[in-house]
Amino acid sequence: MAEAPEKIDPAPLGQPLAFEFSGKTAKNRFMKAAMSELQSSWDDKDLTKRGIPPKELVNLYRLWGAGGYGVILLGNTMIEYDQLEGIGNHIIPSGAPFSGERFERFKEIASAAKAHGSLVYTQLSHPGRQVQEMIQPHPVSPSDVQLEVAGFGTFAKPRPMEKADFDHIINSFAHAAEYCYKAGFDGVELHAAHGYLLAQFLAPSTNLRTDEYGGSLANRARIIFEITDAIRARVPDKSFSIGIKLNSAEFQKGGFTVEDCKVLCAELEKNNFDWVELSGGTYEVLAFEHRRESTKKREAYFIEFAEMVIPKLKKTKAYITGGLRTTAGMVKALDKMHGVGIGRPAAHEYDLPQKILDSAVDGAIKQLIGEDNFMLTNVAATIQMMIAALGYEPLDLRRPDHDKVLHVAVEKHLENRQKGELPGPPFIEGLDLQPYGTAYAAA
Repeated sequence: MAEAPEKIDPAPLGQPLAFEFSGKTAKNRFMKAAMSELQSSWDDKDLTKRGIPPKELVNLYRLWGAGGYGVILLGNTMIEYDQLEGIGNHIIPSGAPFSGERFERFKEIASAAKAHGSLVYTQLSHPGRQVQEMIQPHPVSPSDVQLEVAGFGTFAKPRPMEKADFDHIINSFAHAAEYCYKAGFDGVELHAAHGYLLAQFLAPSTNLRTDEYGGSLANRARIIFEITDAIRARVPDKSFSIGIKLNSAEFQKGGFTVEDCKVLCAELEKNNFDWVELSGGTYEVLAFEHRRESTKKREAYFIEFAEMVIPKLKKTKAYITGGLRTTAGMVKALDKMHGVGIGRPAAHEYDLPQKILDSAVDGAIKQLIGEDNFMLTNVAATIQMMIAALGYEPLDLRRPDHDKVLHVAVEKHLENRQKGELPGPPFIEGLDLQPYGTAYAAA
């Protein structure tokens, strides 16, 4: 018999959290972490038609906005038409006007997500070498270190960035931030984790440069602070937050280390970052699993590493994302952290924070899929987001019949991605989807 979740008062999770530098306050300690919804437009030929969020994505963020989150992150938002994490990413390309269909859709997302008092931020990212070859055969990176890993597709050998690349990418991040500001977002989060471009600069294994962008940690982090300065030049409003997602550790030789993270966080605070979201791992070493029994008991995958980092922080707030599933685990994480990030569970239960705060549940549902199966749980979350965005009730993945339907949908989803097509719609067969909020009849 499965062990019952520990009963604990959820009240600490409902406490407001003040961000010192922007002067804004999150209504509670929950953060809806950024995920890749993969629902935005795609065109093989006309790049300008790529990455426009659909109305369905507005629906999705309306659900999260009503779900009780203090902070909501829109992600994984790309800044180039042809430098993508995946087909279906939403994109704020350099030079995109502050008008038109793309801009209006971002405005609608911000408005829908903020309707119940959440702070809403956009996670901005550039994949660097971590872009599939069929999307970009000539990627850029700090150095020409090719990504060779099974299960994620084929990645071309990158070329080292030159002065013009730095200027363009820094300007693109700054433009995207200004775009978000004008669209009504409360700020942006720079994605410097999970092996994307900014993380490639931070890790000695992917940054072999000998110029001012390589070698010491100060040099490897230089581009982050140049982007920050460029954003603040474009958006001087101090209430516009800047946060960052970092790996607390990468668990591989030559990777970004806990000590690196500790030193960098102190510099981020000096540069008025409102928060640091701590995660871990890369495509090469996923790390979205419990690496030792002690972390399994505490749920959060990276909590022991994060605890080494945050003593350096006095004003910048720290969130931990990855592995938290029960109210008890989340409350205990607040002994050391300021807030908790919820990723994949947020794709299955859109009102999870509210249910926890109301003591209606003791945590997220326990799916039949093993929690440490990152690839399957990740695709499952993507499919569930597609279902909810269309206005249907997500599958109940505690049920064997729904789990079986999901596995068929996963196969078709992955087939489309391998063919270079949009991965949706969700391909649900053998089950009549019910309107959102309507429970499925017993099998």
